[in-house]
Amino acid sequence: MPAVDDILISRRRAERFAQLLDEANGARRHHVRARVDGQLAPLVAVGQRISTDPPTVEVDQDFRTGLRAMLLATAEREGLGTTPAASEPAATKRPATTTRGRLLPAVTARRARARGAILVGIAAGAIAVSGISAASENAVPGDALYGMKRSTERAQLALASSDISRGQLFLDFARTRLGEAAELRGDRIGYSAVLDDMDADTRQGVRLLTTAAAQRAEPGSLDTLNAFVTGQRRAVSGLLDGSTRVDRERTQRSLRLLDSIRERSDSLRAAIACGLPAPTASDTLGPDPSTCPGAR
Repeated sequence: MPAVDDILISRRRAERFAQLLDEANGARRHHVRARVDGQLAPLVAVGQRISTDPPTVEVDQDFRTGLRAMLLATAEREGLGTTPAASEPAATKRPATTTRGRLLPAVTARRARARGAILVGIAAGAIAVSGISAASENAVPGDALYGMKRSTERAQLALASSDISRGQLFLDFARTRLGEAAELRGDRIGYSAVLDDMDADTRQGVRLLTTAAAQRAEPGSLDTLNAFVTGQRRAVSGLLDGSTRVDRERTQRSLRLLDSIRERSDSLRAAIACGLPAPTASDTLGPDPSTCPGAR
């Protein structure tokens, strides 16, 4: 848990941020400066720009629904817009006071404004980022928005609800890297690097899906894996046409990886079918099963 001092410092920063936003929007200025003002100034400037010139991006309905749910959950967690229940013991409903026992309604109001400012910042920032993310979909390594594209992928992984979902996302990312590789053919260093990333995403996804299949003794995840290998191998083979010798050798390494994945998937399927226990040995492709008795 964070230290009490850290919590107080974070709260003071949030309250000061809300105060600076109020002042920037025409509220009465306080003739007091805080040490964090210099750090908060860029954020206040961003807040003003978002307020006066909101980003002109199209936000789909699914994003709006998800954002609304996130904001409502945050508001509920922070207690915004609620009042203490009537049955709550009086001892737990202490208002903010000074050491002399006087009420401090201004402090309470500032904290409410700070929380509100944070929620507004989350909403505005999420909407702005969604537009940038959409614009970065076609970015390739070396483009200005490529970092945003990869950050969006990491955010998708963080929000995934299960290992199977994360495994499928990694395979989707491997398909994306394949599209980037097609754009970088002829760039020996860039082409090889993006195929390295593609193979890394592939291994991550394969390991998650094969592990899920072995632990559950269900081949459903292997069906997803086999469909990926079939389509991906066809597309990767297309990169060989007209490629240089160096690019061709690098592409063939990715093809050999896909062949190894198909072999692992088939051996796992056979192990599940003959009732073998979940494998204890594993490697970069996940569980490495034993051979079924009587199998060649």
